[in-house]
Amino acid sequence: MESKVQKMKKSTDIAEENDGVTAEKIKFPLYVFPETMKTVDILYKSDNCSSRTEFMEKAIRFYCGYLLQNKPELVDYLAPQLATLTEGIVKGTEQRLSRAMFKVAVELGAISHMLAAVNDIDDETMVKLRAMCTDEVRKINGVINFERAVRYQRN
Repeated sequence: MESKVQKMKKSTDIAEENDGVTAEKIKFPLYVFPETMKTVDILYKSDNCSSRTEFMEKAIRFYCGYLLQNKPELVDYLAPQLATLTEGIVKGTEQRLSRAMFKVAVELGAISHMLAAVNDIDDETMVKLRAMCTDEVRKINGVINFERAVRYQRN
């Protein structure tokens, strides 16, 4: 009769982990509620996992990392997780800012063309105006105030 250890050794598979190191996987029975399995079936593909096993492996590692949060080993686990999370946040913010800046540039271009069409400004005045605006924006740290500009122009 075979021992439990011998049975476990027979049911191991060779697999490649995420870091490319060849390791043995252990096959064991797992009992879960039907609702849990439905959730896994729904989510594993959206997490770019090729199988439910890969999804559960990631979930177990994540939960183990959560439990070890006060341990030094956590840094090795969380660093890539935080980098991925931060990268996603930065990329999303970058895209929103880029779209907003594009819209502002279009509006500014339209206003500039309208002003140029109705005003006859000589080159010297335009150079002085640009220098003044550059200094003003530097002083006010880019926070433009229309009322302040109106008061300046009235004086």
